Amino acid sequence: MSAKARARAAGRTKQLLAELLLSEMRKLAGKSQRELARQLGIRQPSLSKLENQDDMQISTLKKIIGAMGGEVRITARFPHGEVRVKQFDDHPKPSKRLREIQLV
Repeated sequence: MSAKARARAAGRTKQLLAELLLSEMRKLAGKSQRELARQLGIRQPSLSKLENQDDMQISTLKKIIGAMGGEVRITARFPHGEVRVKQFDDHPKPSKRLREIQLV
């Protein structure tokens, strides 16, 4: 495979890994549903249901991702750029630049 083809394949792989379902993330983390459920203090069928939901509380998502060794960051996309929503961080601190920011 040429260097250009390898670079293209690596880029596509990175893109695919950036878009995963919770169940896919769990498998990549090397955890079974039973193991992750035990770590979260819930039953395996409850975790299965959570993995298949398309809507859940942010706190629940943070617990699941945290149990896999990750963290959740929420970003709002606007026509003129992106803003990280600090409201849902573990220890949110108000922005000192609030007076400088204008959302248009």
